[in-house]
Amino acid sequence: MRGHGALSCAGPSRATRKLRGPPGSVPEGRFLLRQTGGTIVRKTNILDLGKMKAEGSKIVMITAYDALFSRIFDECGVDVILVGDSLGMVVLGHPDTLNVTMDDMVRHTEAAARGRRRAFLMADMPFLSYQASTADAVRNAGRLLQAGAEAVKLEGGRNAASMIRAIASADIPVMAHIGLTPQSIHRMGGYRVQGKTDPQRERLLDDAAAAQEAGAFSLLLEGIPASLAAEITQALSIPTVGIGAGPGCDGQVLVMQDLLGLFDEFRPKFVKRFGELRKPVEDAVSAYAAAVRDGSFPGREHSF
Repeated sequence: MRGHGALSCAGPSRATRKLRGPPGSVPEGRFLLRQTGGTIVRKTNILDLGKMKAEGSKIVMITAYDALFSRIFDECGVDVILVGDSLGMVVLGHPDTLNVTMDDMVRHTEAAARGRRRAFLMADMPFLSYQASTADAVRNAGRLLQAGAEAVKLEGGRNAASMIRAIASADIPVMAHIGLTPQSIHRMGGYRVQGKTDPQRERLLDDAAAAQEAGAFSLLLEGIPASLAAEITQALSIPTVGIGAGPGCDGQVLVMQDLLGLFDEFRPKFVKRFGELRKPVEDAVSAYAAAVRDGSFPGREHSF
């Protein structure tokens, strides 16, 4: 993604009307987990996320790939931690997400699960972990739950409806992801904003309807015009989370390295850097290296 434009919408379309789910209240409830030492932690679950949509409370989601940052973000009070396949680019050094494997996702999900106590934990299904068959989709989604995730996310709407339905039917919560889907960059011709033309807009409205009807509990909207994201959000009965989709979604997600100012390879338009941590890290490591080389570290106070 390099940015997104705006798209005016003249009233709800036929595809929008298809999105509206049956009326009804969202059940309340949080699981109470007793931790060591007798501390009781209020555990976020998917019912809470639905309740947040109903009440108009914004959902805060952030990526994490290890126990340390998962614990830090959990203590900051985020609602959802996503172990994203973005780890391929920001952790493993790949040029895109296509080389991320199930073993990669399981390993990092296990690590993130060990760090958090309260936040809802979700894990991405990597490329080719669900596209080949519904059996693969259910099996691999199950592996991520066994690793500690409480839900999985896969890319696709209408084209992935059978996979979404199979995973949901196996009692595994699944979030769908439409718009700019990084696993489809070659089909899309790169990281391009989606939904700017009328045919693309109608397709995304249909994708959202199909995902909800197939049993997705939530929808991620990436790289689409803000007006379209708001229209989808208002029409759906399930919560939406946006990235590069404007302020009208039920929540927002950013990659941790982007919002912390650690990843400089490119800076998408939709990213706000809430910190600039790369320079302090560089300064600290440079100071350490200089101290080792000039003999000032370790000093007497650091020695036994």
